[in-house]
Amino acid sequence: MTDAATNTPPVDKTAIRNAATVIVLRDRTSDPHILMGQRGAKAAFMPNKFVFPGGAVDAADADILLATSLPKVCEARLSEQSDPALAHPLAVAAVRELWEETGLILGQQGTWDTPPPADWHSFAATGHLPAAHGLQFVFRAITPPGRPRRFDARFFLLDAAAIATDLDDFSEACDELSHLQWVPLAKAREFDLPFITEVVLAEIEGRLETPEPPASVPFFNNNDEATHFLHLRGHAPDWDRD
Repeated sequence: MTDAATNTPPVDKTAIRNAATVIVLRDRTSDPHILMGQRGAKAAFMPNKFVFPGGAVDAADADILLATSLPKVCEARLSEQSDPALAHPLAVAAVRELWEETGLILGQQGTWDTPPPADWHSFAATGHLPAAHGLQFVFRAITPPGRPRRFDARFFLLDAAAIATDLDDFSEACDELSHLQWVPLAKAREFDLPFITEVVLAEIEGRLETPEPPASVPFFNNNDEATHFLHLRGHAPDWDRD
C-alpha cells in the first residue's frame, strides 16, 4: 500500500528509526547556553516538550557529500553495535535537521557539484556545503517500547563557534519547533523536558571543561526485553594516526 499523493510506501510507525539530534552549546566556558525549541501540542512524538533540534535519517542522506567528515573517534563509536555505513548519513541528518528546524548552517562555503535533492535546495542556495567535523558523538538512546514513535537517536554535541551563520537568526527555520531560544544550561531543567533530555543534560554539564570527545559514549539500549546501559568506546585504537 502506498500514499496516493506521493506514491511512496507509508511509514512503519512501529519500526525503530535511526535519528540524529544536535546539542548546540554556546559560550561554553563563560556562560553556557543550549539551543532548544518546543514541539507542537499535536505532535505524535513528545508533544509540548522542549527538545534539541533533530530528527530521523532520510534515505537520501546517504548520498549527500560532506565538505568535512566526522572525527574518526566518533565514526568508530557510531559503528559500535551499529551498521558502520550509518555513520555518514547520521552526520548528514544532523546537519540537515539543524538547518530545517533552526535555520542555522553547519557547513563551509562552496558549490555543489551536482544539483542537490529537494530537502537541500534551500541549504545549497546559501552557498554552503554541509560539514561534519564539528559534530561530537556524545550519547545514544533507543526509545522504550510502547511509544507512538521509536527512534535510535544519536546525540551530537556542537560548539556554536562552528556555525557559519548568525546564531540569533532563526528566520529560515521551519515551523516544527516553536519558541526557539538559547536556554541557559543552568536553567534548562525548568522547562518541560523529556526524561532522556534530562539525562543528556547531565552529560553535557560534565563536559563543559573538556572539549575533546568523551572517553566513552553512554548508550541506553531499550529493547523489547529489558533496558541495558552500555558504554561505546569504538573498535579502532589508533583513530588519530592518519
